[in-house]
Amino acid sequence: MTLRIYGNRQIKTLPGQETRPTSARVREAVFNIWQGEIEGCHWLDLCAGNGSMGAEALCRGASLVVGIEKSSRACAVIEENWQLIAHSEQKWRLLRGDVIQHLKKLSGQQFDRIYFDPPYASGLYQSVLEAIAHYQLLDPSGEIAIEHNPHGWVDILIPNWEICRQKVYGNTALTFYRSEELGE
Repeated sequence: MTLRIYGNRQIKTLPGQETRPTSARVREAVFNIWQGEIEGCHWLDLCAGNGSMGAEALCRGASLVVGIEKSSRACAVIEENWQLIAHSEQKWRLLRGDVIQHLKKLSGQQFDRIYFDPPYASGLYQSVLEAIAHYQLLDPSGEIAIEHNPHGWVDILIPNWEICRQKVYGNTALTFYRSEELGE
């Protein structure tokens, strides 16, 4: 299967809903919200699925994209896609395995934009956000976008972070977090 991303580029995807690709509508919304913030940024794609968000970030000029994905089948597809899309001056890295364990390994690095799209019923939301905060992976001027089901979502409170916007697109919702210092 294929999927179209920014610049009418096609990327491969796994068949079925194993990686539950982010819809074109939601991808476009995220990149419209973060318009002007992607070029040169460091992007972290958590629970990367088919890698479409990281691929979009590469297409739009991110200087570094790091993805974390548990499925080895999905990682093979992501690697193939990102190799074809990335320019020689762009860096990317894909980590296969448990998201929490890999976040610890990223300690000392900071990302301008973080996209987090776990399986909705995975129970990962709280622990991953706490790990991002604990390891200080979010740049002080950065933002995190979390994709989730709009029904039954309970806002997660993280010290020194605030929710700066929430959007709903049909059966998908996005909650954006940033440092409280930016909101003042």
